[in-house]
Amino acid sequence: MSNARIYQFPKNAMQSGRARAETWMLEFEQVEPRRADPLTGWAGSGDTQEQVKLRFPTLDAAVEYATREGIEYHVIPAPERKLKLQAYADNFK
Repeated sequence: MSNARIYQFPKNAMQSGRARAETWMLEFEQVEPRRADPLTGWAGSGDTQEQVKLRFPTLDAAVEYATREGIEYHVIPAPERKLKLQAYADNFK
C-alpha cells in the first residue's frame, strides 16, 4: 500500500499572479531511504514512485483518484493567502 500527500500547488517567489493557484498535487511519499551511488556519489533509490507528481484541478478530484486507486493519503491544507492593500504613497511614510 502506498502513501501520498495531497497539497495545493504553491506560488514561487517570482509569481505575483494567481496562475495555477487552484491546482492540487498528489505526490507519493518516499518508501525506501536514499543511498549514495558508489560511482558518482549522487543520492538515489530504487523507488520510482516518488518521482510521480499528479496534478488535479480540485481537491475533490485528487481525493477521488486516491480513493479509487486504493492509495492512503493525507491532505495538507492550503496556506492562507493574505492580500495587503497598499497605496503607492504608503512607500514614503
